[in-house]
Amino acid sequence: MKKIILTVAAVFAFGFANAQDDAKNVKGFSKGDMFLEGSFGVRSGNTSQGPNDVETSYTFSPKVGYMINEKIALGVRIDATQEKFYSENKTNTFGAGVFARYFFLSLGEDKSFQAYGQASLGFSGTKEKDSNGNEIGKSDNLNGGIDLGMNYFLTKNWAITFTLANLVSYDTVDNGGESNNGLNVQVGTINNPFAVARFGLLYKW
Repeated sequence: MKKIILTVAAVFAFGFANAQDDAKNVKGFSKGDMFLEGSFGVRSGNTSQGPNDVETSYTFSPKVGYMINEKIALGVRIDATQEKFYSENKTNTFGAGVFARYFFLSLGEDKSFQAYGQASLGFSGTKEKDSNGNEIGKSDNLNGGIDLGMNYFLTKNWAITFTLANLVSYDTVDNGGESNNGLNVQVGTINNPFAVARFGLLYKW
């Protein structure tokens, strides 16, 4: 009888350990998870290279999100961008906002691949300086946009991120009392996704 009890206990312990290991190997997101994400983008101009064309731009965008269920996350973001023109002028933009993210696709038995769409709303300020460092203009910007992104989990907590930013964007710019509105749809992004791509890392806990 004692041997039977010990055998049953051993089988139960083995099964419990396997279940724990399976749970640890499941990646992706669950309700109540939080994540910290930082993405970085680089873009080089390839147009006519006029003085008002962008030569290079750098974008850094950290985010913090909370999963309200397995598919929807809400969070806040910060954006910092620098653009250099062929005229040697530079613009620096700093902004903040909120976002809602919907995960519409999970692949792999461990849910290691996640694809999502994201809608965001934010506010930013831009300052432009000439080649000598003198300020020549500034503006305030209320913006919204729709992004498409993918996460690939290397471990349960760490993922590589790839984002196609501003597939659809709307901006309201106040430039010294003069307002401008604009709707931009990046149709060409499908043919050249790296033009507005952002790569980064995500940590989930």
